[in-house]
Amino acid sequence: MKTLIIAEKPDMGRTIAAVMEPKASNRRTHLEGERFIITWAIGHLVGLAEPDDYDPKYKKWQDADLPIIPDSFKLSPNPRTKDQLKVISELARHCGRIVNACDAGREGQLIFHLIRRHLKLKQPVDRLWISDLTPETIRRGFQQLASDEKYAPLTRAAQARSEADWLIGMNASRAFTIRHRTLLSVGRVQTPVLALLYDRFKEIEAFKSETYYRIEAQFEQKPVKYKGVWQGDRLTDGAKAQAIAEKVKGKPGRISSYETAEAKEYPFRLHDLTLLQREANGRYGFPAKKTLDLAQALYEKHKVITYPRTNSNYVTEETIPVMTKTLDMLRGTEYAELAAGADRFKVHKGNKAVCNPSKVEDHHAILPTPKKPGTLNTDEKKVYDLIVRRFLSHYYGPAVYRNHTVLTIVEEETFRTRIKQLLDPGWKVTQGQSDAEEGKKSRSKTKKDEDEEEEQLLTDVDFSVDSNTPVVCKSAKAEEKATQPPKPYTEGTLLKAMESAGKSMEDEELRETMKDSGLGTPATRAATIERLKQVGYIHTAGKKLEIEPKGIAAIELIRGAGVELLASPMMTGQWERRLVQIARDEASDEAFMDKVKQFARHIVEKVRLQPPAPAGTFQEPERSGGRGGTRKGKQRQAGATANKSAGKTYAASRNGSGGSRTVKTSASAKPVRTEQGYSSAADHAGYGESVRTSSAAANQAFPAARGAALDTRASVQATSRPAASSGGLKPLGACPSPGCSGAVIEGKRGFGCSRFKEGCRFVIWKEQHGKKLSLPMLQSLLGKGQTSLLTFTAANGQSVKGRLLLQQPYNGVLKLVTD
Repeated sequence: MKTLIIAEKPDMGRTIAAVMEPKASNRRTHLEGERFIITWAIGHLVGLAEPDDYDPKYKKWQDADLPIIPDSFKLSPNPRTKDQLKVISELARHCGRIVNACDAGREGQLIFHLIRRHLKLKQPVDRLWISDLTPETIRRGFQQLASDEKYAPLTRAAQARSEADWLIGMNASRAFTIRHRTLLSVGRVQTPVLALLYDRFKEIEAFKSETYYRIEAQFEQKPVKYKGVWQGDRLTDGAKAQAIAEKVKGKPGRISSYETAEAKEYPFRLHDLTLLQREANGRYGFPAKKTLDLAQALYEKHKVITYPRTNSNYVTEETIPVMTKTLDMLRGTEYAELAAGADRFKVHKGNKAVCNPSKVEDHHAILPTPKKPGTLNTDEKKVYDLIVRRFLSHYYGPAVYRNHTVLTIVEEETFRTRIKQLLDPGWKVTQGQSDAEEGKKSRSKTKKDEDEEEEQLLTDVDFSVDSNTPVVCKSAKAEEKATQPPKPYTEGTLLKAMESAGKSMEDEELRETMKDSGLGTPATRAATIERLKQVGYIHTAGKKLEIEPKGIAAIELIRGAGVELLASPMMTGQWERRLVQIARDEASDEAFMDKVKQFARHIVEKVRLQPPAPAGTFQEPERSGGRGGTRKGKQRQAGATANKSAGKTYAASRNGSGGSRTVKTSASAKPVRTEQGYSSAADHAGYGESVRTSSAAANQAFPAARGAALDTRASVQATSRPAASSGGLKPLGACPSPGCSGAVIEGKRGFGCSRFKEGCRFVIWKEQHGKKLSLPMLQSLLGKGQTSLLTFTAANGQSVKGRLLLQQPYNGVLKLVTD
């Protein structure tokens, strides 16, 4: 009998087939050769079932039904990909052996085993464990196949993580939603990340700027001219600062100290996903999700980089020969000059900055592959360029600088000059431009006072002064300065904060556990940020991430309930430590799950004792002013109101009734699975709010949640706080759902039916195949079932003509038919 290979995605399956069965017949859903049949999942084909799959009573959110703790977890196929699941089931009947070729990691292990468990596949299973999709790696991986039983502890850890997130997310979200009569999303990873944004917002809000003065003087020691900054306690008296400037202006001086020291700067670490996302955000303003999507395309579609969802910055000894082949390939590309100047002997097994097997777990650092890139679109090219230049930098020597420090005394006043002179650019030639070209000045903040700024001159011109020769102060000026508040997070800086979230922990073991993990994984951090946007907790303002009043209230309510652990990285650290132990077969997954169930019960009990949030706590700010300053001011005002109200609430007595509360759901709010997880039509169109709770199908903590959301979404409508009425919204056309008399109205994210409360699930998302729907396009869809001929951008960057078609089921996604 043949062997069935199950890859995680179609592109991966086809790539494996091209190597293992180059003459295989293409059957659309699979490829069949003489020895192997190759098929694929499409991310998560199977996930953990929703609560109402256990008991219909859970369709209504009632306090009396909490906590929800299944004796054993049921599975539920993703309705959007159920046909592919049937394909795998049918193919498996004709195969005597199976190869798990899903991603080499905890998430890939879970994806495969959920399929295997749901379909009750009994065949023996081998595990393919590879880090890139080059032919050499695939062949070597099949030569080194191991029994999947070897990875049984990893499977148990993956399942435990999935079920634990379901228990905490589902129960915490329902408990807070019921108690506070608005839909609140709580998750093991997203909530601590939201807390980072909240704490930064409070720091900025509490910051009080102080005025101080900085004195800068211009000195001359012919033929050299240089600047210096006055040294002393911070000056807050403008008159005193001006007096010093006048005192030294035009006066002779002397150099009391002149020191030089050589310094070397070595290349930055090879990219892991988070470093790549941070660099792309800082340089090009790319959101983290966009960078991930581009990297995934470079890996799966173009096959020009290795596996991108990695948390390692190093490679193993086995990878070095492949890196040499890549270097040779680059000699025939636009990087030929840099590749020709590279010293291949600098990358070897003894170079611990590159080759460090102890720091490579599932996958090594992101590298270009030996495959020469074909046609990449503009954004793909930008990300590929970052990866190639970082790769090339390690084949060059360090950048060498001479640091000059000069202390000049005039009229008993001391001025310091700091100059960084570039002697040898070394690896920095690979970065496209030298430090000197990037900018002549770099800003650094002293340890003594983070607000005191000094200018450091960066130059590639020779600099030297003579300590024994007098100088003249040609000019001096006192500049008024103001201390600055902490900067709001950008996606890049938030990614860094998520990565290092555990470093401030007092528990040394927890700190060590989170040192290499942080909050979430490289694969899921982008999706965590997107989820916070989607649930209305944060929004973007340019590059900045700003917290919404709802996000402020959510953190204060969680902390106020006495379950601060939900908003702390500590819980993630504790979980990751135990999950690592389970994966190494050093701890019991059953004991871990018992602790999680206890914590779920604890959360429900604590929230029951919490007074309900006062009216207006979740009030949204006015948006007519756009995302700019007007909106920001209103947001802060609303946030301050929420904080004040919440503070009074927490100070009040905790002897609330804790009686049974019910949050009702209608047919329209029944969860439907999308590419991002579970949601309802009403939620995504933006008419009501929705709560997202963790599940296996879409979860914060998995390294390969391919576009799956971080939380399972169950959209509900609180009876005590109705959703925005559709009465004041302009009808845009008749709802096309059979038997429905509603009208199509506009929401934040889409166009949906005004009768969503009564059960109509019709919705069309505004974003379709890279194009935003206009009202004329919508009306054409409603009237004719299709748009007129439009221009779209294909995956390869080329323009194509096509039409969007409206067809059942009305799940928000339109079919694109190209001419």
